Amino acid sequence: MRAAAVQLNSGPDPAVNLAAADRHARAAAADGAELVVLPEKWNVLGTPEHLRAGAEPLDGPAVTWMRSTAAELGLDLVGSVAIAEPGAEKLRNVCVHAGADGELRALYRKVHMFDVTVEGRDYRESADEEPGDEVVVSRTAGGVELGLSVCYDLRFPELYRELAVRGARILVVPAAFTLATTRDHWEVLVRARAIEDQAFVVAANQIGQAGGGLRSGGRSLIVDPWGLVLATAPDRVGHVVADLDLDAQERIRRELPSLANRRPEVYT
Repeated sequence: MRAAAVQLNSGPDPAVNLAAADRHARAAAADGAELVVLPEKWNVLGTPEHLRAGAEPLDGPAVTWMRSTAAELGLDLVGSVAIAEPGAEKLRNVCVHAGADGELRALYRKVHMFDVTVEGRDYRESADEEPGDEVVVSRTAGGVELGLSVCYDLRFPELYRELAVRGARILVVPAAFTLATTRDHWEVLVRARAIEDQAFVVAANQIGQAGGGLRSGGRSLIVDPWGLVLATAPDRVGHVVADLDLDAQERIRRELPSLANRRPEVYT
């Protein structure tokens, strides 16, 4: 299977963001990608006010585009979308998986809220967004299991272990990692999740300035189950592709069976 991580510089204008996502998803498809992963909040990124203004329902333009484009191009399309659910006080950060048949294969609502301080700046995602409470594994058109996650989730290995235990072979990470944490933590975390769970990780990050002074670090990655980096995006908008050797993954899991050798009865 060939996978692509699309690196965008999304901002407050949903129409501009959708046009960019369309252009780069099609470029990834032209490079043979069967699975295309977009970054976090690719449809609108910026201040809480920007997000509130640009968020949309699940049947809005962003998800409708994902479904129609996945069907048109005959691939699996994944990305995080800022969603305003009917009647909800807060927004949801939803990882959407649109299948090659144009149907919604799965929805994962981001579990871990980004409530932190980075380089003196406070981020309080929970003030405007409601966390989810479900672990979600989906399947591609070819029947390969996808473990869905979003950005800050990457720092919580227990989520990814649960995804692997439930059968995930590819872990997808739409992200908008800050510049500082991208430089110092991003690759280490992505490779760690791949090694621990003997899974491919397709991590698509935002890059550059967004509204409100937000700045993401790029360097989108595709990593194999041995922890080897198969592709790294340069510091610009675009995409990277890599071939995922699922047979090699089976061999790794068979010969170094760390998942099979778990002892959950001890951990509890």
